[in-house]
Amino acid sequence: MDSCIHPLVSSHEPPERFTFPFEYEPHPLCIAAAGEVQRHIADSEVLRADADNGKMFGVLVVKAGSGADGATGNGNGGTGNVNGAEKLYFLAAYSGLLAGRNDWSYFVPPVFDAQQPDGYFKRREREISALTHTDGMAEEAKEQSQELQRWLFSQYRLLNANGEEKMLTDIWQEYYNSPKLLTRYPLPPSGTGDCCAPKLLQYAYQHGMQPLCMAEFWWGESTKTELRQHLHYYPACRGKCLPILTWMMQGLTVDTNPEELRICTATLTTVYEDQWMLVVDKPAGMLSVPGRISSYSAEAIIQRSLPEAKAAHRLDMDTSGLLLIAKDADTYRLLQQMFFANKIKKKYLAVVEKCNGGSTAVDIARTTCGAVLQNGTESPREGCISLPLRPDPMNRPRQTVDTEHGKRAVTRYEFLTDSLVALYPETGRTHQLRMHCAHPLGLGRPIVGDRLYGTSLPGQRLMLHAAELWLVHPITGQPMHIEAPWNTTEFCGE
Repeated sequence: MDSCIHPLVSSHEPPERFTFPFEYEPHPLCIAAAGEVQRHIADSEVLRADADNGKMFGVLVVKAGSGADGATGNGNGGTGNVNGAEKLYFLAAYSGLLAGRNDWSYFVPPVFDAQQPDGYFKRREREISALTHTDGMAEEAKEQSQELQRWLFSQYRLLNANGEEKMLTDIWQEYYNSPKLLTRYPLPPSGTGDCCAPKLLQYAYQHGMQPLCMAEFWWGESTKTELRQHLHYYPACRGKCLPILTWMMQGLTVDTNPEELRICTATLTTVYEDQWMLVVDKPAGMLSVPGRISSYSAEAIIQRSLPEAKAAHRLDMDTSGLLLIAKDADTYRLLQQMFFANKIKKKYLAVVEKCNGGSTAVDIARTTCGAVLQNGTESPREGCISLPLRPDPMNRPRQTVDTEHGKRAVTRYEFLTDSLVALYPETGRTHQLRMHCAHPLGLGRPIVGDRLYGTSLPGQRLMLHAAELWLVHPITGQPMHIEAPWNTTEFCGE
């Protein structure tokens, strides 16, 4: 049997539909396969030493066909499902290189191997590098480097489940088919096609295998650009993989995007209202404004009776709590000015993951001036987190900490219990509270239910609630304090 094809023994039945890779709960078959891969990494000193620095791995569970290098029919490939109904196998992959190589025998090979020392790509790369260090040749080196990148992408010819093949650059340009987008993304980013999911599907198609389900997990520490939790599952990146996987999954029956199923159609609760504005308590799962996955939103609901109404700010779909709505354009403009000038104060409540062993990064969290805060976990702790943020362009909507190019992001916090924390954002960056809780230089304790930066159980919501607002009424000038209580007892376990 091919060394990349591994028998999978499990009593679980395969799913009826293939995994929607950009948001999913890992199927039990994938969890079993991932366990085998994790054991393989742990048993190899070389692989483990490199993976410990942070690496994404993926598994693909397949039903092998007759062309799968003898994986079926010869009785030498394991027993498959214990109930004997069908033989199942799994493939494993890692993103990019592992310990400097892309040819480890346990894992599927790359779609195209550009790492051969005597191959065209590496030879031209060395020539261009030498040209870069030659006086007056920097622009020529840049042009040749871009041409080499175009040549490299032309070697990536990706299959789909219909047996069709297409060049990576064609897939990319057909996906981003508007002049505006093509001007912004004329070519795929470096490394496109080298993530786990494309490698796994390409190998399966090449060997006549039927993909059943897929999952990706993180091994090791978070990196400077990747805030991940060891051994937890994450979706495929959208920046590089969305165009590719949209093509490669053609011909498969794929799960519905779970984000669409989570759209909340509950009614809104009005907390405050006058002739100029209102404040509603938005439930978790409801969009604040119409988005890319649905037009159903808090703003759209209110516009049914108040056509000029407009949300003055936004809450993440998975965040519940107070949302401020202007009833007319003038009030909206005034509220926007107040938000921009930081004249509207907000308090959020979050349930964060418990400490392991009673001590986490929160105990050594630092204020903006670098002073070490109180140690220990018995008494309430408070402080200030200042970690600049920017979007991860290849993995939206994820954010990353970037001290050089990130925008200022500041959050004051106060622990009310060991797991319940009050958060007071002084800036309003995307995912600011989620990042500041999860990042090792912040609290080091992700918000419970955070699928992007922490962990999440099936059906578990993000435990983040916009609980209080303080502002001066933009028309009457009266001070206002608005609250939306949140019962967290069942989640805190305290």
